[in-house]
Amino acid sequence: MSLAQLPLEELTVENGTRPKAPPLPGATNAHRQKGRHLAAIHRGYLSDLARIAAVLERIEAGDSPPEHLKQIILSLDMAQNLRAFGSLCGQGCQMLVMHHNIEQAHMFPALERAGVDGITAVVARLREEHEVVHELLKRLEAAADALVARPKDAELAQCGAVFLALKAAIASHFHYEETELEEALGMFVDVI
Repeated sequence: MSLAQLPLEELTVENGTRPKAPPLPGATNAHRQKGRHLAAIHRGYLSDLARIAAVLERIEAGDSPPEHLKQIILSLDMAQNLRAFGSLCGQGCQMLVMHHNIEQAHMFPALERAGVDGITAVVARLREEHEVVHELLKRLEAAADALVARPKDAELAQCGAVFLALKAAIASHFHYEETELEEALGMFVDVI
């Protein structure tokens, strides 16, 4: 079954067992510190998600009309940049697509070239999780558009449900990625 066919409650990065990265001989505190740079980048994305969550809460409370959701989501810095490149995700959390594209094109291949089986397994899992996050982004875009077109309770509930699933998936994915790749990023990736 494709991700697009899965019910929302089954669309998660928490399925199955996530591979663990092995300790890397020779990894130093300097390597780990360099690897922690990814967590700093992730904090920026999580901050953007917190702003979107605040908008949804305002809409649910009746303090802000649904059309403001689109406007505020589009005002996020990375979202504006990514929109210029024609993101598939349109207005919903566009900056994550750019982040994942950078990981897919630069970071993951560098880690795979290191030839450490455990790291390669983690990268394969992270690539799978990117697909889940991207499906959730597509669903959020559709739900936000539906909410703007028809600002009713059912559309608001659907938008909120998709957003919460996306937020949970991203938080879990980021934590897994940061934890398992901290040493490897510092040892095998030139620039994060």
